[in-house]
Amino acid sequence: MSAVPAAPPHTWVEDLLSLATGVYVVSLGLCLLQAAGAVTGGTAGLSLLLSYATPVGFGLLFVLINLPAFAVAAWKKGLAFTLKSLACVVGVSFATRLQAEVLDLADLDKLYGVVAGNLLAGVGLLILFRHGASLGGFNIVALLMQEKLGLRAGYVQMVLDVMVVLGSAFVVDPGVVVLSALGAVVLNIVLAFNHRPGRYMGL
Repeated sequence: MSAVPAAPPHTWVEDLLSLATGVYVVSLGLCLLQAAGAVTGGTAGLSLLLSYATPVGFGLLFVLINLPAFAVAAWKKGLAFTLKSLACVVGVSFATRLQAEVLDLADLDKLYGVVAGNLLAGVGLLILFRHGASLGGFNIVALLMQEKLGLRAGYVQMVLDVMVVLGSAFVVDPGVVVLSALGAVVLNIVLAFNHRPGRYMGL
């Protein structure tokens, strides 16, 4: 029986365009979540949560919270992954602010914003994962546990995300907490069903 040929690596053009697409899709999802006053999982959700509780903007918080994770990424995942991920985090920080300035979401339905925002964020993360990048923080932990322990990245991240959503109970009203929990589940189901050991990893 002949061996299955290895998938050809992505070209730098494919990586560049795909990472830009992933950044755009994630930032659109985060913009919807921000307009709904909700949070999601990961360091993006933590950054949204802190932006509601402090005068510091989401973009700056997102970059600062992710900085420690990049030291781990450089050690465990290599320089290329780290630089791509850092660029994506900075890109999402700027793009989310730009989306909020361009789009008029004053009358956005909260349920729609939470579900659509998390679906978009999940799809955007898949694109980044499959092109050797992440959005730092929880993504890096989830990917490392999948690679080293065989645990699905989506399920690992779901556990971490629950902690963020529970923390939001101290900042946003109970109805938004419930919606945020639903949204975090939606995001992580997207990751768990589409990014698992033995399937295409984008390497």
